[in-house]
Amino acid sequence: EARRQRRLLLVVVCVALLLDNMLYMVIVPIIPDYIAAMRGGGDTAGPSAPAGGNGSGGGNRSLLPARYPPASGGNEDVQIGVLFASKAMLQLLVNPLSGTLIDRVGYEAPLLAGLAVMFLSTATFAFAENYATLFAARSLQGLGSAFADTAGIALIADRYAEEPARSRALGTALACISFGSLAAPPFGGVLYEFAGKRVPFLVLACVCLLDGLLLLVLAPPGGTGARANMPVGTPIHRLMIDPYIAVVAGALATCNIPLAFLEPTIANWMKDSMGASEWEVGLTWLPAFFPHVLGVYVTVRLAAAYPHLQWFYGALGMAIIGASSCLVPACRNFGQVIIPLCGICFGIALVDTALLPTLAFLVDVRHVSVYGSVYAIADISYSVAYALGPIVAGQIVHTMGFAQLNLGMGLANVLYAPVLLFLKNVCQMKPSHSERNILLEEGPKGLYDTIKMEDRKG
Repeated sequence: EARRQRRLLLVVVCVALLLDNMLYMVIVPIIPDYIAAMRGGGDTAGPSAPAGGNGSGGGNRSLLPARYPPASGGNEDVQIGVLFASKAMLQLLVNPLSGTLIDRVGYEAPLLAGLAVMFLSTATFAFAENYATLFAARSLQGLGSAFADTAGIALIADRYAEEPARSRALGTALACISFGSLAAPPFGGVLYEFAGKRVPFLVLACVCLLDGLLLLVLAPPGGTGARANMPVGTPIHRLMIDPYIAVVAGALATCNIPLAFLEPTIANWMKDSMGASEWEVGLTWLPAFFPHVLGVYVTVRLAAAYPHLQWFYGALGMAIIGASSCLVPACRNFGQVIIPLCGICFGIALVDTALLPTLAFLVDVRHVSVYGSVYAIADISYSVAYALGPIVAGQIVHTMGFAQLNLGMGLANVLYAPVLLFLKNVCQMKPSHSERNILLEEGPKGLYDTIKMEDRKG
């Protein structure tokens, strides 16, 4: 029964992550109407504007390019860039609070609250008629994601405490993230074309409601008293200064910078440099979904066979990302540009799938096995990249050039890869030694810690 329950909870979390990314990307075919409205009712056949995702894990990352209005409308470009970055910005601000709250109240209640906020955000998108309402809905989604994504990933790490089951479960969640990013634009485009603007959002809102109801049935928040038996989690500020966790967080942020910065810039570069058509620009990132899933699968299998090499899989992924990013400006046609983009997504899959379970292991062996704050740190790492991307990337291209942007991102990943050597001996750490030191250092904070202290003395 417990095994079946945790599988169903994994389904709930995967659906939540899928919905978050679909909601993030489903506005792709609808944005041109709002752009036309802001232009005063001009041509509605303007460029579409997919948004970049954020991280969890985890986070919220997209696999499709963002295409913003031409550079002629300066203030309008700023508005669109801020709109797409607003989710990651709010997520970045809320994550420290959400991680602390998750550690205090458990995983189920924040996950349910996040699903409720996402439901409200989806409904707001359905009935939005102006930029202000769109901005409010986008920001509201960031608030929901800060709770749902972090609590969901932490819940997976808690329920799948043993390896390699934990890596498989987190890998499944990452695959749902990429599938949501892939499926949302055609899903939204077809329904928008034949059923109207509101229908895609109403469908997603219904799925979100059903997911929340399933969570209520499986694990009613506060209904089982499970929180009373949980230890007191390590404060997030202490986790942030842990050198091992800091190295992992830096890797997660660095590896997602190429994706976050390419999404709002590559479409215009393709049109200017190779005369790419609209369908080519729209399909640029679609093939990258398959190497992303392949990277998840390969890393899970390798981690099961050679768990002590998790750091190497992450370093290899960053090297692949760096090399692929440097190759992008050298491409001269649509077929060539797909290859380095697939390499970037394959590398990101290696890094995420290897390092997300490593975060949980570090908490197990160096702190207390409560995972809300540590996955809030991971979400902060993703959010940093995706909050800056829609606003900063275009300005960098304008002042320095597209080639320089890619070379800089590639060099950053290649230089950071050796830093993961710092994690080489993580697998040799012993949980009991760290847990004993923390309990003796801080003293008992609850029933769980008091019992553990008495056991140590006995």
